[in-house]
Amino acid sequence: MTIAKLTILALQASIFFTVFCLGLEATLQDAVSLFRRPRLLLRSLLAMNVIMPLFAALMAAVFNLRPQVEVALILLAVSPVPPVLPRTQLKAAGSTSYVYGLLVAAGLLSIVFVPLTIEILGRVFAANVHISPAAVAKVIITTILLPLALGILVHSRAPDFSQRHGKVMARLSGIVLLIAAVPLLILAFPAMISALGNGTLLAMIAFILVGLSVGHWLGRPDPGEQTILALATASRHPGLAITIAAANFPAQSRQIAAAILLYFLVRMVVVIPYMRARKRHLGGEPSQPEDFRRVA
Repeated sequence: MTIAKLTILALQASIFFTVFCLGLEATLQDAVSLFRRPRLLLRSLLAMNVIMPLFAALMAAVFNLRPQVEVALILLAVSPVPPVLPRTQLKAAGSTSYVYGLLVAAGLLSIVFVPLTIEILGRVFAANVHISPAAVAKVIITTILLPLALGILVHSRAPDFSQRHGKVMARLSGIVLLIAAVPLLILAFPAMISALGNGTLLAMIAFILVGLSVGHWLGRPDPGEQTILALATASRHPGLAITIAAANFPAQSRQIAAAILLYFLVRMVVVIPYMRARKRHLGGEPSQPEDFRRVA
């Protein structure tokens, strides 16, 4: 087995562990909470599954971006909520139930939405691009649904264990995730550099800012939910985007994957001012995510 494959396996394992730790603080009610709030669910899907793919397609049609960057942004736009979100900012937002509900609802619905959106965009751009619901389901189950369900199960059966060790395990998972990501970034660095030029950075920054703005606007009126939807809309699921690239563009899959990794490095920097501003705002105005008596 090559170093690259070992690195990818380590990264996948660390993501699994990270989402498992997230589930240690959740309940089954949290996981299905968004289905009880249909208007918020529709707004969330509108942000992630409609507006962002349209914006990515517009950029691909209007601007002369490098091919791997065009494909990377479109694939990121059709991918659902990411399996890993900044824990510190989510804690500050307070809307933990919305985090779990968004992971589950967006993940499940992506099994239908992602193949459908890919087919529509393929016809628009006259490209022979496909992804099966089974392939999407495999990624969603292994990176979101299964580890989250296991974490919820442990929380329900051993709440004392989750309370005592959950935070330590969450910190450890973050460290493991970072360690696993570094070798992959080093291996992909030359391809990431080759993706620069032709407005790559500007396009990625624009995509991130639009994602933050759309998610923030559609997440109203709860300030915590605004923050979470903004971060989720600007982040997306890299594993699914890379899976679609490998299935449809095998010869260019490494270049596309490198462009996706470059996007996430850019996103880490661009969202810093937003996260700091939201942390200050939420510190003085806590949200009330647990009150499901009101319907969004």
